[in-house]
Amino acid sequence: MQLVRSFEPESSAQVGFGVRVLLVSADDQSGLIASRLASLGSMIECATEVFTGLEAMHNDPAGYELFVLDCDTCGGIETGIKAVSMLAGTSRHIPAILVSQDCKLQVFSEDPNKPTILRAPLTAVSLRVGFEHALRDRLAMRMI
Repeated sequence: MQLVRSFEPESSAQVGFGVRVLLVSADDQSGLIASRLASLGSMIECATEVFTGLEAMHNDPAGYELFVLDCDTCGGIETGIKAVSMLAGTSRHIPAILVSQDCKLQVFSEDPNKPTILRAPLTAVSLRVGFEHALRDRLAMRMI
């Protein structure tokens, strides 16, 4: 097996270069989260309803590398946790980030089947740290 790493400055500066992300937000103002994900180098696709997003993930499991849910617009943190547990039932692990105002303490779980939970309003710094944590296995392979 051969791993090839690009040393182009634009791709090395963007931790999420080429990561395909599904962002679920029922709010038309989800542009803030989307723009912050894009600034990390991600390719973002959006859904406005949780089950529509889960169906898209299920129908294209090899395509998405990260699931991001704006819990405040989609039923709360409990809905987000249920959605992540449904994702865990698939044959492929897909990291998840939940964003909620109800989050008192940000959660960076060591269990890869548990979501990273970030406090809203989402800052660029917290998103980057959460992004790196959620995709730590992918980033570790990239560093080899």
